[in-house]
Amino acid sequence: MTDLTELSDLERRIIVALQVDGRATWRKIARVIGEPERTVARYGSAMLEQGKVKIAAISHRAGAVIASLSCAPGTIPVASQALSARTDTSFTYMVTGESDVVSELHYDGGLQDILTLQLPATPGLSNIQIYPILKYFKTIRAWRGGELSQGQEAALSPSAGGELIAWNPIGELGESDHLIIDVLRKDGRASIEAISRQVRMSETSVSRRVDWLLRGEHISIRALVDPALMGFKVEALLWVQVSPADVDALGTLLAGLPQVRYVAAVAGDAQLLVDVTVPTQRDLYEFIAKTNWGEMVQLRTSMVLGARKRGGQPAES
Repeated sequence: MTDLTELSDLERRIIVALQVDGRATWRKIARVIGEPERTVARYGSAMLEQGKVKIAAISHRAGAVIASLSCAPGTIPVASQALSARTDTSFTYMVTGESDVVSELHYDGGLQDILTLQLPATPGLSNIQIYPILKYFKTIRAWRGGELSQGQEAALSPSAGGELIAWNPIGELGESDHLIIDVLRKDGRASIEAISRQVRMSETSVSRRVDWLLRGEHISIRALVDPALMGFKVEALLWVQVSPADVDALGTLLAGLPQVRYVAAVAGDAQLLVDVTVPTQRDLYEFIAKTNWGEMVQLRTSMVLGARKRGGQPAES
């Protein structure tokens, strides 16, 4: 179980640096944020060991959908756990409102078996709605739990593997690539030497393949942290109904707001799904009331009660 006591200022700055580049060395992070390397390494390593932050690779797949589930009484934990156990889900939240569980699912190829056989077999399911994702405006890869200066962010930004809102993987994956990805899913900071030992390849070959996987848009490296640890104790999903002509402008506006962790255009009775994290419910009210939503917008708000999975990794609870 992760200790949800809020992090210190130094710990938060280290995590923000990892959100920019999860594979940055402690030396590089220390230089950019202006702290002793030994101190940064000690605090950073401790947070990784305690599970307060995880660094993991996530594979880019051809398509994604949002599954919104209603469950029979008393079965919400079972249903959310079943979805989080799937290897193709990236996040799974227990929520308030019209649905009980919301999960993002990624896929290659067809959806028929997933939608007609697999998801309907979820334990406790009473009703399901599927929202195909049409476009990402922001993923959690771009969310920051704090602020760095423009110069610090630029100094830390990786040459490959940064925020992507669309991807077109180049080239076919080989058996060795899948092995490397499996290692990076478990530990996105695994050294080239450590990966080399596990996949039984030379360090030169591993280094070259990791770079190819990142530059070829096959994977991204993400820093995963519970927003509550960063002081954002309230999380909500906003289902936004807006005129089709206004979707792009509103999605772009929302993506630039620091309170927004994630925003995607979806197909269904809502046009945008927005994940918002703020310190208090009052802050959520202020965000909803003062954001320039434009005309003819309707919102449905679901509070996140708990996360079973974030960024493709089980969430500690």
